Amino acid sequence: MQRWFSMSNHEVKIVLLAKFDGTIILLEKWEEEIPVRTGATTARHSLQHQEPVLRQTITITRDTTTDPISYHVTSGALVLSFRLVFLRDLGPGEGDLAFGVQELEEYAENVWAQV
Repeated sequence: MQRWFSMSNHEVKIVLLAKFDGTIILLEKWEEEIPVRTGATTARHSLQHQEPVLRQTITITRDTTTDPISYHVTSGALVLSFRLVFLRDLGPGEGDLAFGVQELEEYAENVWAQV
């Protein structure tokens, strides 16, 4: 995760990690805030010392005791900030990117179908 931020010279502001160990899927949303520009020197300095923050963790488990197999999502929807993804403020008719529980369950079903 830190590599995405540092190798992009901090142009990347949001990183989504998906970890799969065969029994669970763990999604982590890491963010780096867009600094308030007070001057070129101040902004450059703040970028070098900025620490990413873990904003959301979602665990998806699979229940094979049910028919059909079911998937359980903790923490609800995954929401990606429009501003951090596109590096600009919202325009008319635009909004954050949201992936609801049903979409995350479908994602999990597709992951497990590949193993």
